[in-house]
Amino acid sequence: MKGVGERAVRVLGIETSCDETGVAVFDSRHGVLAQALHTQVDLHAVYGGVVPELASRDHIRLLPVLVRQTLREAGLGVVGLNAVAYTAGPGLAGALLVGASVAEAMALAAGLPALPVHHLEGHLLSPLLSDDPPAFPFIALLVSGGHTQLMQVADVGDYRLLGETLDDAAGEAFDKTAKILGLGYPGGPQLAGLAACGKAGRFRLPRPMLHSGDLDFSFSGLKTAVLNVVSSPDWRPEYRADLAADFQQAVVEVLSAKAMAALERGKMRSLVVAGGVGANRALRAGLDAAAVRLGARVHYPASELCTDNGVMIAFAGAQRLMRGERPPADPAIRVRPRWPLGELSRPVPMGG
Repeated sequence: MKGVGERAVRVLGIETSCDETGVAVFDSRHGVLAQALHTQVDLHAVYGGVVPELASRDHIRLLPVLVRQTLREAGLGVVGLNAVAYTAGPGLAGALLVGASVAEAMALAAGLPALPVHHLEGHLLSPLLSDDPPAFPFIALLVSGGHTQLMQVADVGDYRLLGETLDDAAGEAFDKTAKILGLGYPGGPQLAGLAACGKAGRFRLPRPMLHSGDLDFSFSGLKTAVLNVVSSPDWRPEYRADLAADFQQAVVEVLSAKAMAALERGKMRSLVVAGGVGANRALRAGLDAAAVRLGARVHYPASELCTDNGVMIAFAGAQRLMRGERPPADPAIRVRPRWPLGELSRPVPMGG
């Protein structure tokens, strides 16, 4: 693999961390050659949340099909690839093992390197795929599922944690509040849709840790405040949309204030927002308005890349490969259901 950084590379990316099965081929010169994504929303909706065993079985059923489909649409065989990248964590252990097993087997059979990729790194780097990507360094706000974090990003693989949630993440708070309001699964998008029909200002909800002086978050108390409103004798179901709007506004205010504080402390003017909650329109509007006041700019991935997908994994794998990442020498299956992003090491130069 000498000189890999001097020529175009093609990487197959596999994402199976939770309830989406994603596959994509990324070419460093031509961009995304092909992609496929299957969501398990309908499968888990009847249970009101993700059932890990069912998620793993669905990945097993669909991943080989999606890999063949994606390679065919890209006009490639496995021999036309330079590496296979896969989500190694964090995520559901069984789901991660499905993607890792397929990726390692393909790589071993074809004599290719297999690249374990951090799921959050995939989200964090996905805005670089836009037509007007941010330049390093920048501040990143990661709002994905059970994660709400602020990171200082100097380069690929060079991340410093600035603050994170101490309990419920923003996405978890959205989902739990949706259940309190009697909404279906997935709760976050449904709550956002309900909030768009309401008017904020009827209920006085807290802004947790807004003035804490640090860059950490806490959304458990906000969820509890909503529960207290719904449990009060004065509660009326016709207020649901207003309560959803007040909840969403509280989350947006806290995320925006902390993100702007991170920019000011780092003396930076570029904020990257990534993760599923990053698709929320109210959050984008709040961050954009706050950034204008600060003289900063917010960068987002394309809406289809906010959810879990194979493109971000293929892209992250390609970035590390081109920067000299040394893949593990043995074909062991490596997954880390719990894997702090700050533990990622800088790329190691590849040997001869």
